[in-house]
Amino acid sequence: MEEDLERYESEVELKLYKEYHDVLPMFTYVVETERRFYLANDVNIDVREVNGSVYFEVEMNDAWVWDMFRPARFLEHVQVLTFRDVNVEELEKAELSI
Repeated sequence: MEEDLERYESEVELKLYKEYHDVLPMFTYVVETERRFYLANDVNIDVREVNGSVYFEVEMNDAWVWDMFRPARFLEHVQVLTFRDVNVEELEKAELSI
């Protein structure tokens, strides 16, 4: 039973990787948060402060999320609030032809 679960998770992860590779050329940015990995065409980050604590509000439009347990990975709008680092990279067009 445990082997079946591991095999299933490996198959789902491979399918997700293939989907990522196929959809990558459709997007402009890679966004990494502590919990998720996104591809997006529009990204806005606002730094917020409340009671001396700083957090980031990340809004993305026209996005795809790397999440193997999510049936729908294409998202019209995403809002992420995080106290952790956020990494945003603009993809170079040469990278998109990989």
